[in-house]
Amino acid sequence: MKRPRVLLADDHRIVAEGLRGLLEPEFELIGIVEDGRALLTAAEKLRPDVIVADISMPLLNGIEAVRQIKRTNEDIKIVFLTMHPDVTYAASAFEAGASGYVLKHSAPSELVTAIQRAMRGKTYVTPLLEGELKYFYKERTGKQDEVTRLTPRQREVLQLLAEGNSAKEIASILDISPRTVEFHKYRMMEALGLKSAAELIGYAVKRGIATQ
Repeated sequence: MKRPRVLLADDHRIVAEGLRGLLEPEFELIGIVEDGRALLTAAEKLRPDVIVADISMPLLNGIEAVRQIKRTNEDIKIVFLTMHPDVTYAASAFEAGASGYVLKHSAPSELVTAIQRAMRGKTYVTPLLEGELKYFYKERTGKQDEVTRLTPRQREVLQLLAEGNSAKEIASILDISPRTVEFHKYRMMEALGLKSAAELIGYAVKRGIATQ
């Protein structure tokens, strides 16, 4: 029987290599990448059955990367493996198209179970957050998430700003002009009701769009 092909995305190489031993008995590990933009490229090139991704990654966070991957290939299953025990991260992950959400300090068997369930078209959320996630959705019914006010490009610019990149550096990474970067920055401030770049960066960190 053909083993599911898994692509792993984690910016901590030691963690990623440790996961290799856990996954290889049941899955074919076809690649390891260390940032969100590399994940986009690898997903397009390798066409894995399942992506196991961290949320906090440089250049492009896992949730935003998954949003983009799902727009072009809905069949790829996504399981997040993260240190974030925050229900808002879990909700954002599933809204982006994830099939599973597992915490790094959970039992290794949870990750294997999450991947297996994803391959069967089902979802898995770590038991620690399962009840809290249901309550979160119930409380938020009818409310719009602020992040949805931003375009995918704006969220990319926002993460890169929060990581300390200049407008010129962001322009080079995204292949746009520095003026376009500044335009996106001010449009985001306007959309979110923020008055400075510092507030904008603080927002990105608070919402998990970027870490510092």
